[in-house]
Amino acid sequence: MCGRYASTRSPEDLTRLFQVSDRHPDEKLAPSWNVAPTDEVYAVLERAGQDDGDGVRRELRALRWGLVPSWAKDPKIGSRMINARVETVHEKPAYRRAFARRRCLLPADGFYEWETVKDGSTGKTHKQPYFIHPSDGQVMAMAGLYEYWRDPDVTGDDEPDAWLTTCTIITTEATDAAGRVHPRMPLALAPDHYDAWLDPHHHDTDDLRALLTQPAEGRLDARPVSTAVNNVRNNGAHLLAPAT
Repeated sequence: MCGRYASTRSPEDLTRLFQVSDRHPDEKLAPSWNVAPTDEVYAVLERAGQDDGDGVRRELRALRWGLVPSWAKDPKIGSRMINARVETVHEKPAYRRAFARRRCLLPADGFYEWETVKDGSTGKTHKQPYFIHPSDGQVMAMAGLYEYWRDPDVTGDDEPDAWLTTCTIITTEATDAAGRVHPRMPLALAPDHYDAWLDPHHHDTDDLRALLTQPAEGRLDARPVSTAVNNVRNNGAHLLAPAT
């Protein structure tokens, strides 16, 4: 799974990297080296509109991590829906509508996973965090889905709290460095798949699933980091420093 990640690139950098045409300056997020479920995160998505010649605009939006299905009675369900398995995401009731119509990319510097380690002298075990990231230092474009949830207790669609927009990360079997730490990992898309994945007019399930391929080996590095990352209140570049 993916339960924590780092996302420190500025909205200006993300706008350039993902060729965003519509950025929302009022949704600016601070860099985070310890993104946790229910946090606001940057997402790149496309929506059909009337402004552009092709009827589609690419946006950089701030969404809450943890997908809340449109039919959910309580938005707290989102804290348990931070990941969607690539093997079943197209058919699960919570995700299948978003998979067909509301797909996004979630930029990340890398993600954290924990390995259970046994102390040879004491026999006790502890969980050692690792930071797993692209070996070339490039941004990870994690495949994701987003969804809208309407709060029934708020009157008027124009009220700022009437709608909640949330997202989830699609995960796959771990390969390479990530596979040595944890069996699952976020699925990152190749740049030449961005357009097809984001296209809101693209609804063919088989075609979309074909875009979600496992990454080639050799693209990820993993290093042990401090257990300070275990506490969601800790944040800062020091969390990425190699552990002694």
